[in-house]
Amino acid sequence: MFTGIIETLGKVEKLEKEGDNFHITIASEITSELKIDQSVAHNGVCLTVVSVDGECYTVTAIEETLNKTNLDELEVGDVMNLERAMVLGARLDGHIVQGHVDQTAVCISTEEKDGSWIFTFEYDSALNNVTIEKGSITVDGVSLTVIDSKNNSFSVAIIPYTYEHTRFNTYKKGTTVNLEFDVIGKYVARLMEFRV
Repeated sequence: MFTGIIETLGKVEKLEKEGDNFHITIASEITSELKIDQSVAHNGVCLTVVSVDGECYTVTAIEETLNKTNLDELEVGDVMNLERAMVLGARLDGHIVQGHVDQTAVCISTEEKDGSWIFTFEYDSALNNVTIEKGSITVDGVSLTVIDSKNNSFSVAIIPYTYEHTRFNTYKKGTTVNLEFDVIGKYVARLMEFRV
């Protein structure tokens, strides 16, 4: 379980394909605090630490994960948003984030707005995920509030701190991002399907 508050950035040091699995080695300032079997969110994707070596650690993504996320687009040198699992009893500063990406979206516009930024993302509405005005959304692991919710797109406003300390400063038109829709909203939507 995560909060969507990014702890730090990591840098991809090595990528290795093995069968359907994809091993990702990342250098990060939190590596020394990690242990094998711990869960860490990488651009919002919950992955298990499988090895730790000096300043780097490795996680493995399976085919199912690669099919639903942007991890297969990673290149050596890319930065990733990182968040370790939340500690029970600590403040929940973002919202409840599972680290289970629902689908990807594409950035269709970026706009600087007098010291902040507005990013608009478009996603495939055929997968039945929805956003609502002032509802929560996770973009590459970042807990955000939706503005301008539409059937297949939404916008988010990014403050300077978030812009500087996450991958948002690398996004441009055409960038693919991971989306995790609000878990409570997903349950409500599913229950509504059963209404007669």
